Amino acid sequence: MKTIAISGMSGFVGTHLSQYLTQQGYQLIKITRNDLKNIDKLTAKIEKVEALINLAGANIIQRWTKSYKKVLYSSRIDSTQMLVKAMSKAQIPPKVFISTSAIGIYKNNRLYNETSTELENNFLANLCKDWETEAKKAEALNIRTVICRFGIILAKDGGALQKMLMPFKLGLGGVIGTGQQAVSFIHIHDLKRFYLHAIRHEEVEGIYNMTTPYPTTNKGLTKALGKVLNRPSILPLPTFVVKLALGQGSIVLTDGQSVLPKRVLESSFHFEFESINEVMEDLFLNSSG
Repeated sequence: MKTIAISGMSGFVGTHLSQYLTQQGYQLIKITRNDLKNIDKLTAKIEKVEALINLAGANIIQRWTKSYKKVLYSSRIDSTQMLVKAMSKAQIPPKVFISTSAIGIYKNNRLYNETSTELENNFLANLCKDWETEAKKAEALNIRTVICRFGIILAKDGGALQKMLMPFKLGLGGVIGTGQQAVSFIHIHDLKRFYLHAIRHEEVEGIYNMTTPYPTTNKGLTKALGKVLNRPSILPLPTFVVKLALGQGSIVLTDGQSVLPKRVLESSFHFEFESINEVMEDLFLNSSG
């Protein structure tokens, strides 16, 4: 049985992904926070594994205080550095290293894909740049390296969608701000499928946008959610209220990037759920996500 080591296994994506990979016949090794502080223990855990998946990182949808920014940074950069260091010490390192980033690395003024070099210059984008820089150091070890830039991951039991559900169920759902900000998204099922695709296809390496080919807007997302829940979506949440609650971290909800998965499609990966309506109907009417 092939083994896969995962950091951040107990998180939102990690929980879904670990269940899926187990169903696909893989044996999983959980990398804990304590492991990431002990290089010898960490190195022993990743010896001979088929793949190493890096999902470690503190929740981004929070108020970004000065101290919490340090948590966001260290939980991503320090952990990635340790994983790369462990791979350099391993006698038989993983065949593939799959690390994480986010589409917040892009600006928000046009449509972008993985080949775009026009990147944003703010805390979130710079965090992503540093995160990717550390992950790419695995390439120097001749380890196939894949970096998944997450868009909005849609599932009922976690992430942004879970936070939206209660207001909608109470009839208080609505757009955030103008509702015109871009929303580039992916069904949790397709995200899981891409990880398996990346593990099994040796030609998959480099940067990949984890978003469907059909980005929407906050208004489009809100309308689709209201429709499947059969609830009104007419009460807007003013931008200033979100900023009061989250401070600088509010850009995660009030800002947005319009992104295409060009390299994902070129890798012969096919999405099962492409449009926002397809995703919402599957999640809430078919109950598969």
